[in-house]
Amino acid sequence: MRSRFEPDRQLTARMLVTMFLLGLLYVVFVAALIVLLKSVVLVVVIAAGLLGAQYWYSDRIALYAMRGRLVTREEAPQLHGVIDRLCATADMPKPRVAVSRMDLPNAFATGRNADHAVVCVTTGLQRRLEPEELEGVLAHELSHVAHRDVAVITIASFLGVIAGLIVRFAFYSQLFGGRSRDQNTAVALALVMAVSALVYAISFLLIRALSRYRELAADRAGAMLTAKPSALASALTKVTGDVARIPTQDLRTAQAFNAFFFTPALGPGTTVANLFSTHPTLERRLEALAEISTELGETA
Repeated sequence: MRSRFEPDRQLTARMLVTMFLLGLLYVVFVAALIVLLKSVVLVVVIAAGLLGAQYWYSDRIALYAMRGRLVTREEAPQLHGVIDRLCATADMPKPRVAVSRMDLPNAFATGRNADHAVVCVTTGLQRRLEPEELEGVLAHELSHVAHRDVAVITIASFLGVIAGLIVRFAFYSQLFGGRSRDQNTAVALALVMAVSALVYAISFLLIRALSRYRELAADRAGAMLTAKPSALASALTKVTGDVARIPTQDLRTAQAFNAFFFTPALGPGTTVANLFSTHPTLERRLEALAEISTELGETA
């Protein structure tokens, strides 16, 4: 898909490298499972089935988890109006529009390609932001669709999901069925758990490295499209500050989708090392937007 969003060759290169490394890791992972479980058909069928579900139904899964639903122009005229204007400016197809009835102030884009993309905004975000700030956030999300990194992050996260599921299955299988099983089976399950945990750790780090860069790329592309980096910076500051006041239970529900969000759903006390974060720090993002503001000669 061609659009007027500024192309980002560094983002494209990082996506290609990440997908290559994850693909290689995936092949090794499947081969190891086949050796350990001694069933080519079982492993291939399960792996292919889960990958297909992740690819084809990622938008529905994300909307369901975030309590979002598609809305018509009559139901959300302001939201549709902003997205219509941005898509016309960017010369790109309009994605479907959804609203999540959550107070958590956030937005995300998902979908396997531009024709099946969804941009979802929470009611908490709409309530807190001024029109120009909301426009900046939506431009950020649309750039994810235009640059195709939504599809890449969806597929990339699959390997971590399947590895995590296998670790849990092997753990509970060992925990509740250990006595009724012979020693060889127990050893095989332990090896499966170890391989899956290693694969999960590597994919975890690769996805987060890509995710942090893609957020900076989307900030830049969105700010350049609207020519209002200060509005996006204001939205970032507001949302990041308000997320810290959201109840912990709501944050836990959303944290599984942090890689897709405009800002991560992290509450107070969660100052994890930057290496493990899906997003750059607020300071880093504001600094980058200030540079764009200077570049554009934007005045307050």
